[in-house]
Amino acid sequence: MTELRALDTGFIELEDADRRISLGIAVVAILDGPPPLRDAFTATLGQRLGGMHRLKQRVHRAPFDVTAPQWEDDPAFDLAHHIRWTALPRPGDEKTLWELVATEIEERLDRDHPLWQCVVVEGLTGDRWALVLKAHHSLVDGISGVAVFANLCDPPPSAEGKRAPPRRAHRPPELSTLLKFPVSLPGIAFDTVRRLVPIGAAVVEPGPVSSLNGPIGHRRRYTAVRVSLPVVADIGAKYRVTVNDVVLAAITAGYRELLLERGETPTAHGLRILVPVSMRAEHAKYVLDNRVSAVLPYLPIDRTDAVDRLRAVHASMQTQKSGGAAGAEHTVLGLAGWLPFAAVAWTLRLATRFPQRGVAAVATNVPGPRHELTLHGHEVLELLPAMPIAMRLRTAIAILSYHDHLVFGITGDYDTTPDIDVLAEGIRSAVGELAARAACGRDSSGGPAKDGENG
Repeated sequence: MTELRALDTGFIELEDADRRISLGIAVVAILDGPPPLRDAFTATLGQRLGGMHRLKQRVHRAPFDVTAPQWEDDPAFDLAHHIRWTALPRPGDEKTLWELVATEIEERLDRDHPLWQCVVVEGLTGDRWALVLKAHHSLVDGISGVAVFANLCDPPPSAEGKRAPPRRAHRPPELSTLLKFPVSLPGIAFDTVRRLVPIGAAVVEPGPVSSLNGPIGHRRRYTAVRVSLPVVADIGAKYRVTVNDVVLAAITAGYRELLLERGETPTAHGLRILVPVSMRAEHAKYVLDNRVSAVLPYLPIDRTDAVDRLRAVHASMQTQKSGGAAGAEHTVLGLAGWLPFAAVAWTLRLATRFPQRGVAAVATNVPGPRHELTLHGHEVLELLPAMPIAMRLRTAIAILSYHDHLVFGITGDYDTTPDIDVLAEGIRSAVGELAARAACGRDSSGGPAKDGENG
């Protein structure tokens, strides 16, 4: 049995604090051809699960939380419990698929069993099928979740028989490190607190009144925006910014359009967003847990010019990175492991019940596979991310790259975000405008620019 890390436990506490939310994250694969036969698919999946023992474990909680929750083997593990088959109603288009994805991410996973599920979806138009792989956020973060899906896919021809690398054995800290720790702890604590003060203030402060923040219901909406990764990279190279900066600038434009459509005036410091930052080393790619921290930049939704917005986003992210807030938060999560779990658990419960108003949205960018994947012999045409919403955040955006594609998967609260397509179109248009300004020579979908189109 292995204890859950502090952040993993936090996601369970967050879900327990609000019966209207589900903290399952998902990747949706769209594949060519008809789906495989059930027995063959189940056998293949079972074979490839062999090296991922955590997927056969459930969460065990001690009475009164006197000790941290632990992963324990599910004595009644049945692979069939985690595989479900369904079909889209006619016409089987993207709209009906998005509705199914929304339904999947709003339904909670069964705590009596390992916290993941695989849904095979038949009936897509164009001789296609889909696979929705969903797992609880306590089990995976974005990077490890995509790694799980990639490990379930067929190995490339040059790597036949190779699967995920084994987890490195835990090495206990050396005696010299343990002796130095009490001496260095005060300095670590002071530096950590200094860097976390701005984050704490951002969450606690009321923030501007916005329709983006407020109570949420149980039902969800989902949509996706596809753009060309090479085009986004060309934009970044043109203006000497990162791909993540371009992504956030497009999201900024999307939220600006959404607020304008709602009759709200975008103002400076009007939208603070939570941006998870991966703290996962390459060798821990296949370790199933959460290794993320976060920064909280303001999105310059008051800027009307696309390039001006991009440069403002870049400057804001540079300030966030130089402030060390992400590293400080990661240190706090590590130090939490030294504290009695009961105290940590009650602190998490109090925090999750606090009605935060300082943050209005969340956006996470996950690098996916750069090579084309196949599953049971079927080409993976697209990978789409889907993430949950919680803590009064009525929208969430997950960005996932795959091969030459970049997809923005947008989740919204059903009741308060009926206009989710306005946000999506704002993102799509922003990438197209930046591509035109950068003279990338392609349209935003990755093909050559057509006559009369902005390229």
